[in-house]
Amino acid sequence: MQEAARIVLDGQGPESLDGGAGRPKIPLSPSRKKELMSTYPVDRTRPPVHIRIGSVARPTGSGGTYDHVDPTSGEVDATIPMAGRAEVDEAVALADDAFHEWKNVRPAQRAGLLLRLADLLEEHHDELIRRTVLDNGTPVRTAELAFQLAPEWIRYYAGFADKIEGRVATAFGPDGEFGYTLAQPYGVIGAITTWNAPLASIAMKVPAALAAGNTVIIKPSEFTPFAPELFGELAEVAGFPAGVINVVPGSVEASSRLVEHPKVQKITFTGGPATARAILRSCAEHIKPVVMELGGKSANLVFEDADLESAIKYGTLRVLGLQAGQGCGFPTRMLVQRSVYDQVLRGVIETAEAIKVGDPWDPTTDIGPVINAAAVDRVLGMIERAERDGAKLVTGGGRVNVDGFEGGYFLQPTVFADVDPDSELAQTEVFGPVLAVMPFEDEKEAVEIANSTKYGLTSYVQTNNLRRAHRVAEQLVAGGTMIGGAPNVHARRPFGGLGISGFGKEGGPEGIAEFLRVKAVAIV
Repeated sequence: MQEAARIVLDGQGPESLDGGAGRPKIPLSPSRKKELMSTYPVDRTRPPVHIRIGSVARPTGSGGTYDHVDPTSGEVDATIPMAGRAEVDEAVALADDAFHEWKNVRPAQRAGLLLRLADLLEEHHDELIRRTVLDNGTPVRTAELAFQLAPEWIRYYAGFADKIEGRVATAFGPDGEFGYTLAQPYGVIGAITTWNAPLASIAMKVPAALAAGNTVIIKPSEFTPFAPELFGELAEVAGFPAGVINVVPGSVEASSRLVEHPKVQKITFTGGPATARAILRSCAEHIKPVVMELGGKSANLVFEDADLESAIKYGTLRVLGLQAGQGCGFPTRMLVQRSVYDQVLRGVIETAEAIKVGDPWDPTTDIGPVINAAAVDRVLGMIERAERDGAKLVTGGGRVNVDGFEGGYFLQPTVFADVDPDSELAQTEVFGPVLAVMPFEDEKEAVEIANSTKYGLTSYVQTNNLRRAHRVAEQLVAGGTMIGGAPNVHARRPFGGLGISGFGKEGGPEGIAEFLRVKAVAIV
């Protein structure tokens, strides 16, 4: 791959192209566009993918192979080896052996290895960006922003490695008991990661588990094998002992065996509710704890006293202008106070129609394709049914023909107005570039509509009234509430949902607590 200069988010990088959250787009001059195109040279070479068990990288597995499809063309571009039951069993055995040594490694040493891994990710920044584009068609500018999550989360949890401690729980009484607690690692953790942000998904799970003293088996999605492959390779270069980190691409067979294996002590999963239910059934059989980061149907409440220009940009671009709408925490329901509803809707339509759909290698592209043909059919089917249900389609609604990518899975940014809060579109996750806009009269109705789904991942509030912001945040049923233009994911804050959005947390002290068992000790 040609060496590429690194874009830094200092006003000259991808974030500045759309002005950031809530700010208008900055037009690109022909010279600036040419400069950016040279910064990200197009290299479509697919790297080989292996099953990584300990220090051995295997080109084949008992699970057969998977034909990876390039979502920009709809054509098979690589053949991926798939782990089966045999490879999962071998990886678990090795990870279990490694755990008995890894848990006793000095915390400062564990932290040092994590910090080295974060440095290596940054040293391989350009290749990880490239692989993210190859994985799922994420545009380079979005891949650049998503990349920042990985080293940040790794360094955050490296800082926790030597701060794991119990507490004194002395019981005063005639026996003079002295009590305390120990925070201890589980053992082997099975991490089943998602395809929409493969590197970020790994970074939100694995560093916390490692810092706590666990070993990990990563089962990445077969849709996105390229970035996880490099993560596993760099973990070995960083110096992690063999078996501490294993990467086993595989299908349902591999996931099922990982979940049911008696030596896997806990599962952390990111994905959809249907797969989550299957995992939970298996974990229930084995009384095995899990972390579930699932889907969302997040509400974005826009009050009449908000900075409407910023609210329009934020609420539209965070759904339609990122990852082709394929994000679990995106504010896909925009609830707008009726007094400003028409004004906001006009702004949303204008913003949506300015979003550029196209070649993900072009740094001026806002969104690329959805993940596969099944996603195209699912999203278009929901759009068709929403129209039948009476929602007003105000822009988009179909496929996009991108020159040179005629077989790609590109969809128009789509906006529906006057959406019934009880309709399928308002109640079911689309996971595509579709925004549902609906009016509300007052604060009470806004909260009722926001809380009317089975999901509860993230919620959003747009208002300049600080008292209202805090009051509404307290009433919203969700794992988190973002006010103004706050990002919904940060290493320092817990991220996770309620209801069918899952349970458990990633991020913050709560994130490492998920990988620690608490033991009580007492002596008299």
